[in-house]
Amino acid sequence: MKKHNFSAGPAVLPEEVIEGAAKAILELDNIGLSLIEISHRSSEFKAIMEEAGDLALKLLGLEGKGYKAIYLQGGASMQFLMTAYNMLQFKAGYINSGTWSTKAIKEAKILGNVVELASSKDKNFNYIPKVYEIPNDLDYLHITTNNTIFGTQYKELPKTNVPLVADMSSDIFSRPLDYSKFDLFYAGAQKNMGPSGVTLVVVKETIFNMVKREIPSMLSYKVHADSGSMFNTPPVFPVYTVLLNLRWIANNGGLEGVGAQNDKKAKLIYDEIDRNPLFEGFANTDDRSAMNATFNLIDESHAAVFDPIWNNANISGLKGHRSVGGYRASIYNALSMESAQTLVNCMKEFEKNA
Repeated sequence: MKKHNFSAGPAVLPEEVIEGAAKAILELDNIGLSLIEISHRSSEFKAIMEEAGDLALKLLGLEGKGYKAIYLQGGASMQFLMTAYNMLQFKAGYINSGTWSTKAIKEAKILGNVVELASSKDKNFNYIPKVYEIPNDLDYLHITTNNTIFGTQYKELPKTNVPLVADMSSDIFSRPLDYSKFDLFYAGAQKNMGPSGVTLVVVKETIFNMVKREIPSMLSYKVHADSGSMFNTPPVFPVYTVLLNLRWIANNGGLEGVGAQNDKKAKLIYDEIDRNPLFEGFANTDDRSAMNATFNLIDESHAAVFDPIWNNANISGLKGHRSVGGYRASIYNALSMESAQTLVNCMKEFEKNA
């Protein structure tokens, strides 16, 4: 029996996507070759890469609007550096809402002046810090739209006159949003898109040549965009799996469809956290993530009762990050309503037995 997978990443994927990817490893589209042994220069893979880029832009509402979708490697961690390499000439602003934005700030400081405009570190990042006045002399403003570890998420984007950049690793393709407000955003695949090993970068062409420094080829967005994500050998299997997942999103109502389902799952779980006297939510209520619900036991000694209940219900990946403790239910696109209900049932059972 397959488990109810609440892991934060690598995370749950649609069953049909996993089956399609597995089938392609044996043989891709009846061509007599496995997906993982064809040349990345073959017509078959070129078609895969082109569709993966085009479909990403279409789902995000950016088709024909001057954006490029690039598939790279190195995860979001590489993008912390690449963003600064390509965009930071004088000064950049960062809003620090968690572990990953802290790391992004550290990398950007290698290239230039970084201003931390706001931080929620004072309360262990359990809220989204607000910035009411953003300087107009910044090269760009960087945010992290969803904070996987702490369970917070931007509900409204900052209003700014400077280019807006975002790490969207844990909530990309999860909800409708005006993505044209961003000049650049990036996401590791291992949450809502596919397996680890590939990173999607969506970049507005106007940011090319923003800086005067010479950029190493492997770190240049323009080089990768001009080569159609083929400057070096791409991660063939992850890209193909991402394509299958994008098709699945398109067939399930696009971002509006998956977003509505995600909201229902999140509401089901948060309602139980708030109702059940044995639990308390970690994140500030107004900033709660629809992707990662973080919560704790009122009495930590009760873990000896609760943990066997959810383990016996075939639930996996529920333990919270060490920075927060407690529990974290990741509610990505492919998590079923059945899985969300199973967790809620366990919480109710725990209430009766504690």
